[in-house]
Amino acid sequence: MELRDRIAVVTGGASGIGAALARRFHAEGARHVVVADLDEAGAKKVAAGIGGTGVRVDVSDEAAIAQLVERTESDAGPIDLFVSNAGYVTLGGLEAPVEDLQRMFSVHVLAHLYAARAVVPRMAKRGGGHLLNTASAAGLLSQFGSLHYAVTKHAAVSLAEWIAITHGHQGIRVSVLCPQAVQTNITSNSPDADKLSGGGTNVASADGVLQPEDLAEVVIDGLRAERFHILPHPEVAEYVKRKGADVDRWIAGMQRWQGSLFPPDRHPATWLTGS
Repeated sequence: MELRDRIAVVTGGASGIGAALARRFHAEGARHVVVADLDEAGAKKVAAGIGGTGVRVDVSDEAAIAQLVERTESDAGPIDLFVSNAGYVTLGGLEAPVEDLQRMFSVHVLAHLYAARAVVPRMAKRGGGHLLNTASAAGLLSQFGSLHYAVTKHAAVSLAEWIAITHGHQGIRVSVLCPQAVQTNITSNSPDADKLSGGGTNVASADGVLQPEDLAEVVIDGLRAERFHILPHPEVAEYVKRKGADVDRWIAGMQRWQGSLFPPDRHPATWLTGS
């Protein structure tokens, strides 16, 4: 997909990855970009800088997503690219409340489903369109210290695969964005912000921390090539290959890595911060 003259919607667009994508889409010549976020002021600020539209949207609300799509197509025109990007992170393992998992599932998985339900039928009638769902390298591999993040990001990748397989013949293209560490404020926007901001070991940054603008460059290349996996950290492709070749060996290696980083008696909620 080329962005020139296209209409795009970006959720989680008030900051970080979403804001960088919205700005880059505009730079690529997009006809209109809608920036959606719970942070309405932030969304409007990003949109004002690119001549787009900023709106408040709770992505866990299916009716709100449907309204976002309806309003965008009524006011700006047919959506060519829907970027389902909102997300956050928590800490915890088996002891973490199930309610926390359910809340995260609604943002990391159901939000992608709601977007697809709203736009795929419209796109199919027009001959095609593109979905870009932000997941994480954790969705292909795993995540030390956050059971809920690992599980929901895996589910996000699985959902994207299903949509790609099922609706590809209708011209629906799907990409799933799976970065490792990116310099964003996701931690400050998360329930465990006080723990996540404590410094120390962050295993997601082992292969470097990307700036959102650099990630956006990789996304443009991935969309242009209509690539399913968009991997801003290229090392992830090799890790996925190793996991697929011998999952038992891969798990053993992950166990060793975890053991080298964290004492076995440490609580999961301290793992990402080193506190």
